[in-house]
Amino acid sequence: MSAASCLLSEDQFLCSICLDVFTDPVSTPCGHNFCKNCINVHWNSNDQYLCPLCKEVFITRPELHINTFISEMVSQFKQEAQQKASSNHKTHDVVPLKEEYEGKKAELGKTEAEIREMIQKRRLKIEEIKHSVDLSEEAADREKAEGVQVFTALKESVERSLNELIETIEEKQRTTEKQAEDFIKELEQEISELKKRSSEVEKLSHSEDHLHLLLNFPSLKAAPPTKDWTEVSVRPPSYEGTVVKAVAQLEETLSKQMKKLFEAELKRVQQYAVDVTLDPDTAHPQLILSDDGKQVYDSDVKKNLPDNPERFSFYIFVLGKQSLSSGRFYFEVQVKEKTDWDLGVARELINRKGNITLGPENGFWTVWSSGNYFVASADPPVRLSLKSRPQKVGVFVDYEEGLVSFYDVDAAALIYSFTGWSFTEKLYPLLGPSFNYGGTNYAPLIISSVNQTA
Repeated sequence: MSAASCLLSEDQFLCSICLDVFTDPVSTPCGHNFCKNCINVHWNSNDQYLCPLCKEVFITRPELHINTFISEMVSQFKQEAQQKASSNHKTHDVVPLKEEYEGKKAELGKTEAEIREMIQKRRLKIEEIKHSVDLSEEAADREKAEGVQVFTALKESVERSLNELIETIEEKQRTTEKQAEDFIKELEQEISELKKRSSEVEKLSHSEDHLHLLLNFPSLKAAPPTKDWTEVSVRPPSYEGTVVKAVAQLEETLSKQMKKLFEAELKRVQQYAVDVTLDPDTAHPQLILSDDGKQVYDSDVKKNLPDNPERFSFYIFVLGKQSLSSGRFYFEVQVKEKTDWDLGVARELINRKGNITLGPENGFWTVWSSGNYFVASADPPVRLSLKSRPQKVGVFVDYEEGLVSFYDVDAAALIYSFTGWSFTEKLYPLLGPSFNYGGTNYAPLIISSVNQTA
């Protein structure tokens, strides 16, 4: 390897992101090499997993492993460089003036190369920023198009409901008017008959023909057949509940539309899913964690554990190992069969020893359950009205936006959102299974794998 490495220059061992010699070199599926930390930081700060060199986009985040061959080559190169530098140092005192001059020239060449590297690094950053702007513009266009589509549909739905409401009211009015017209027509017919009989009676009463009067008297004495109108009336139609019913139907339509929106939103945030495992060094002494760090429950027995600064000693809480100081992350926790639980995120520098009020002001963004009582730990606390008891809760954080949202995963419904916060510390997932209450709340909280549906 020594002979082979002599043929290689330093440029061949430089990461194209930090422009320094590889540290823990890894290879992407497209065949390009980067420092492991450099490519992870690059992907954490972008919405897509793409190669910084060839721009190939990966659907899912590639699993990266150290490239042992390149790592060994880099190690050998560094050793030889150190040996060469050491050798040069030993003979420095006897270097002729000409060689010292050439050495200075070489240093200037190195300085020039470093400046070129700085320029290249900034060019890459410019491309990265431009790419972020392009992604933002595409996202904005999609969001605007979706917003126009949704609000157009809602507007049409409202107009349709209003037209149906007006038609219902007018139909009732037309029915009332028709009934009144029929009654009036019948009454006018009877009035005409009565007038005719009245004329005949008056004429007969003035007749001098006694025989004619006697013959026609019986038929004219009896009143003509008419309806008893005493109980007949036209009642105005009842409009009670008409508007309420129309609004209720509109509300049902809006509810269905909202469900579709939340389903789409949930799919979007699920793209930021991270693999969360629990940190046993932070767990309250009563808590039992599974070997894989994915489950936690209360044993009701306080174990004798070191009271390190990271460990909760008052609240029955445990933090995740993974933290967030920029970007977005999402994780899901199964709360099935539990009556009581706490769930959310917390700042790194929270009080882990004493009794404090849970809330954003003290570094906790959580939702908790006690039986059928659900509360968001805001200031003041917010009582939540949920249509159904969640079986799995999704937690989404957008660090730059100061947003923490909770979702009922199965119902694809938003539970609550904390908005408008300014995060300055690392945030950690927080789980609290609460006391087991004699076995009634013994079921564990389980960090679930996220089903990222298409």
